[in-house]
Amino acid sequence: MTINSFKYYISEAFKSLKRNATISLASTVTVTATMLILGVFIILMQNVNLGMSDVESKIQVQVFLKDDINSTDQENIEQKLNEISGVKNIEFEDKSKALEKFSEQVSKDDESLLDNYDASNNPLPNSYIVTLETPETSQQVVSSLDDMEGVESIGNDKDFTDKIISISKSVKWIGIALSIVMVSVSVFLISNTIKLAIYSRRKEIGIMKFVGATDWFIRWPFIIEGAVIGLIGTIGANTLLYYLYKTAFININESLLLANLLPTSYVTQTLQWQLLLVGILIGGLGSSWSLYKFLKV
Repeated sequence: MTINSFKYYISEAFKSLKRNATISLASTVTVTATMLILGVFIILMQNVNLGMSDVESKIQVQVFLKDDINSTDQENIEQKLNEISGVKNIEFEDKSKALEKFSEQVSKDDESLLDNYDASNNPLPNSYIVTLETPETSQQVVSSLDDMEGVESIGNDKDFTDKIISISKSVKWIGIALSIVMVSVSVFLISNTIKLAIYSRRKEIGIMKFVGATDWFIRWPFIIEGAVIGLIGTIGANTLLYYLYKTAFININESLLLANLLPTSYVTQTLQWQLLLVGILIGGLGSSWSLYKFLKV
């Protein structure tokens, strides 16, 4: 493709946009609406995944030690924990710290439970609190330490962990499936809208074919036109998406102080570029695809 040819294609694409302003506007609005819906879906799924990751990061296993454990066995347990892949952090909690934490968690009505306990007769054991990178690691910790000398028991909420693993996998698969559906719907809506624009110019395409124009000579202005429609429509979608998410972000954070949401910068720094690329590709490829049957003459 020469520079002059490229200039011609660009010129023809913009002339066509101007000539068919109403249909071009309809196509642009369709792109805007479709990409806005796609963007909202992506933000929703990303926030769900972020929430699941936050829950997963707080899953812990507590390894309780025997009161008569010797230093060698304790060192072996700590070394074994450090060797397990997927262990993010290991914190040693002694008996006094455990009693202090327990006293903070006990309600006022149950404070009498601690009346007869102090540092001299503390019934709580020393332990290691193990923070995991993924819930799946919990079973590995249990199987690695269960039979080691000096281990009294291992606190592992298996039912809760299994439920988190199951939900996390379901969310990921649902996200993948819905993403495919959303992209497919986007391609379908945009390409069919562009097909209407091309259909209105079928005579023009037939004349160009009749005088000997090659398929690519005819196709390029339409591809560029579709890409421009995709670009403009996605810019509009990105603008609306940013202000909608910013408003939702502020309102949710004011209502739920502990809410863990993607920052609004995610839209401007990451998502908008992804949507722009998708919009341009769908617009360009949609035009080429929609033009296919008109070139089979």
